[in-house]
Amino acid sequence: MDKVVGSVAEAVADIPRGASLAVGGFGLCGIPQALIDALLETGVDGLETVSNNCGVDGWGLGSLLRAGRISRTTGSYVGENKEFERQFLSGEIEVELVPQGTLAERLRAGGAGIPAFYTPGGVGTQVADGGLPRRYRPDGTVAVASEPKEVRAFGGRDYVLEEAIVCDFGLVHARYGDRHGNLVYEKSAQNFNPLCAAAGRITIASVEELVEPGDLDPALVHTPGVFVQRVVQVVQDKRIERRTVRAV
Repeated sequence: MDKVVGSVAEAVADIPRGASLAVGGFGLCGIPQALIDALLETGVDGLETVSNNCGVDGWGLGSLLRAGRISRTTGSYVGENKEFERQFLSGEIEVELVPQGTLAERLRAGGAGIPAFYTPGGVGTQVADGGLPRRYRPDGTVAVASEPKEVRAFGGRDYVLEEAIVCDFGLVHARYGDRHGNLVYEKSAQNFNPLCAAAGRITIASVEELVEPGDLDPALVHTPGVFVQRVVQVVQDKRIERRTVRAV
């Protein structure tokens, strides 16, 4: 039952080339930066990531991106990552853009064992109709575009069929965790972390404070230990995506 490993390097050591990763966080809030850094050190490449966004230049998933380790990513927006934009437009990376609510539900469905679901999000757009660029050629033409999706009417309203997401690994970060893998996220760091924890076949959690089983109030646990296979304690370096100030 003790799922604690001794280091972040040990925690990610068996992630292979081409693995798919569900990575928690929103912007730079709640991201498993220590795990991302350890994965960068392994040199593994060809990774397929699923995350709300791809970090910023040189931080979060942006560090893997800058090193050319990500071949495909699924997310809701490019954000403020210029290198992400450059790689996408130059045809170096395949990108599946998904409405944010749909992405969250696809991860939740994957963790719950639901293969697919219908949603009104994207009906009447290229999300449902197909044709969204996923990979460009170097000359700017579209090399890969999204396929049309099934649309059905329920109660007089159209819904598009979306498939669940399950990844080889889930990488998440929590404020508290115990040796059994029960996790508590702090405030808005909950964001995508519980969803990615459930959607990973093997989920690795970095925690800021490691406690003993029974120390966490069961009513406050966000991710039950059944979804988590490895826990590692880290000192988390936290950054702000965009700092704004005003004259006093």
